[in-house]
Amino acid sequence: MSSNSIKIFTGNSHPELAKLVASRMGMDLAKVMVMKYSNQETAVTIGESVRDEDVFIIQSGCGEINDNLMELLIMINACKTASARRITAVIPCFPYARQDKKDKSRAPISAKLVANMLTVSGANHVITMDLHASQIQGFFNIPVDNLYCEPSMIKYIREQIENWRNAIIVSPDAGGAKRATSIADRLNLDFALIHKERKKANEVSRMVLVGEVTGKIAILVDDMADTCGTLGLAAKTLVENGATKVYAIVAHGILSGKAIQVINDSFIEKLVVTNTIPHEEKRLQCPKIDTIDISPTLAEAIRSPSYVINCLFSFLSQSSADRAPGHTTARACLIFSRTLRNKSKYIHIYSRSKLQTHTKSMHARRALESRMNVDDTAHLNECSPLIACFD
Repeated sequence: MSSNSIKIFTGNSHPELAKLVASRMGMDLAKVMVMKYSNQETAVTIGESVRDEDVFIIQSGCGEINDNLMELLIMINACKTASARRITAVIPCFPYARQDKKDKSRAPISAKLVANMLTVSGANHVITMDLHASQIQGFFNIPVDNLYCEPSMIKYIREQIENWRNAIIVSPDAGGAKRATSIADRLNLDFALIHKERKKANEVSRMVLVGEVTGKIAILVDDMADTCGTLGLAAKTLVENGATKVYAIVAHGILSGKAIQVINDSFIEKLVVTNTIPHEEKRLQCPKIDTIDISPTLAEAIRSPSYVINCLFSFLSQSSADRAPGHTTARACLIFSRTLRNKSKYIHIYSRSKLQTHTKSMHARRALESRMNVDDTAHLNECSPLIACFD
């Protein structure tokens, strides 16, 4: 019989991150076998029941991107045909994110194609981090949560960079200006911008600094570091304009091609990347690389909806005599409604179950109607958003 619990699966792209997320949630990874036949076809076998379960599949767009994407699509479809209640694709680094627009004749919009494939394979929800372009969320007709590394970056700057109050936040291109200004505002620091001109993709020809960095620590902020040519030239430009030190903080450390050599030979003191993409081998080759762990962010994104709902149902199942003084049903619902203002879609999906969850939702409504005291009526209007979620 289903326990209506969470099951976390992972493919071969980044099992270390999946283990960190599962450990953070106090769970073990669910059993799955992903292999290749001799003709390079991908085969997936789900090793345990997922009937009426909430399934989360963690697979990042890195390494052998096409193989990892096929693994994810096949795993989603396998869980769908195995009667999973809800399937969430957790994609820390979204594949083909840079192909998000038709910037020349006959160019494909590959990010839209990936979105279509995820939807058709059976995904009900997508969780990703720091999309290269926010409009990618509009390619989907299912909910997409685009999480941000910004809080983790700010924490790193405050705790790991000495004399950070004498720093300046620098965007290496015009596209990242919004991200850089947001971090600068939260740290109450100045902001500078580098304008770059490209000869071709992944090759920068010239850079022009807009802003004053003389005598300051320059902190470059970007969403990804691929060949690192941009970061290397940006660091050189900043030093030539009087910056005392240069740090680079990026969300996705792809580090392909000659990236390691470029970083080792550059003026960058530290290249700080998150672990959305595995880079343990690269760290051995480059002592300048430092890591920010984003597994707590992913774990909380996975845990929040089901955890809060279970807490609410647990509270409603208690008799009034077992509760602490003042802990009325309406007050509890008010707290949960404030916590889940942006999570109503999750509760609605949870409440569509034909058996257990529907029974709980009806119990919740009856409990609210029967246990509402005269003193609680003032909270009724504020509780209504949560009550409506159980319709």
